[in-house]
Amino acid sequence: MSERIRLARSHYIDEITDKLAGSEVKLAGWVRKKMELGGLTFIILRDSTGVIQVVFREDRIGKEKMKEARKLSMESSVIVSGKVKLDKRAPNGLEIEAEDLKVVGYAEEFPIKPGVGKKFLFDNRHLHIRGRKTQAFLRIRSELIKAFEEWYNSHGFTRVEAPTFVGTAVEGGATLFEVDYFGKKAYLTQSSQFYLEAMIFSFDNVYTIQPSFRAEKSRTKRHLTEFWHLEAEMAWADLNSMMDIVENSLKYAVEKVCERAADQLSILKRKFEPPSGRFPRITYDEAIEIAKRKGVRIEWGEDLGAEAERAISLEFDLPVFVTHYPKTAKAFYHKIYQEDPRKVVCADLLAPEGIGEIVGGGQRIDDLNELLTRIKEENLDPESYKWYIDLRRYGTVPHAGFGLGIERTARWISGADSVRDVVPFPRTPTRINP
Repeated sequence: MSERIRLARSHYIDEITDKLAGSEVKLAGWVRKKMELGGLTFIILRDSTGVIQVVFREDRIGKEKMKEARKLSMESSVIVSGKVKLDKRAPNGLEIEAEDLKVVGYAEEFPIKPGVGKKFLFDNRHLHIRGRKTQAFLRIRSELIKAFEEWYNSHGFTRVEAPTFVGTAVEGGATLFEVDYFGKKAYLTQSSQFYLEAMIFSFDNVYTIQPSFRAEKSRTKRHLTEFWHLEAEMAWADLNSMMDIVENSLKYAVEKVCERAADQLSILKRKFEPPSGRFPRITYDEAIEIAKRKGVRIEWGEDLGAEAERAISLEFDLPVFVTHYPKTAKAFYHKIYQEDPRKVVCADLLAPEGIGEIVGGGQRIDDLNELLTRIKEENLDPESYKWYIDLRRYGTVPHAGFGLGIERTARWISGADSVRDVVPFPRTPTRINP
């Protein structure tokens, strides 16, 4: 484990163990709870790593410091010095006998109280993120991103970045955020895919983790207008190799989250086992039959909606790949499936427990004429995609890629009710503050 930076403290709370009994420590944090009992003042002190009980006695810290201790309120910030003491009555069986107290900032009455509604919590998200459960969700998210970075960095991928302001739509449709860019029409990116495709000709295999933007007016538990996107593109790859990469990296990331964030999963009372065994791979046609059998009204050629994805994902204990969608349901850049030209060579990964799609990807069109044909079929202007088309003019190669939603994946692992729970400051059609 790399060395921590310990500003204003000698230890973090999670470093306080029975081995330190009798030792002097200095902690910095916030008051979660305060109690008065028999002339003593107790606080539950929290920092970013955990909680510990601190006891204040006048004969140890003096009259003036004791007055300050008694004035402490929830979320007051303090620096406490004292000795570690074993005490079975204390949380975790340990407490700090305070010998000095420095109040950094007294807190006014804290507005987050038991029983307040979801809207109030998100209106006060800047304070709500201090809560134990919210911190657990966000810690799981952090560990998920960290684990994905580890896997891709150790498997020959180069991390790259793509612009947020773009002049060409990737997904198109009504989900574009249009912005004025010095008098020109531009958009907030829906995906970094096109730029990653350009970079495979330099680096072979590339990935990025950055925000994407969709102007969807959906108010579901699956959608955000700004979400974090793990995207990767691979030169010389086909659909099967792409699915292998998705499966292997996801298994690694989930395993590491369960290992490193076990305490957070426990706080959330989430019993979650990393998936083992090969992920099932079914065709769109098979998926449609499952959805229809479960009462979903859907016709061949339609994209799978939330209801259909939920029905299909509940059929499996593992994430399941759905392959070869109709071209009418997918974007123009997917390679045509030669065995049935009505379909494209693509795959979505649906997470179990009714979560639905967490990954969308496929093999990209690498032939110049095929790409031009598809652009025209979709009534798009080839001039708008000039530089993207150029990639097929100068040393084209078979390639494939995908995009994974960080929030949807974190929701699945953590058992969160909504993707809004696993992002620090969610953006939805009705929320742009705080």
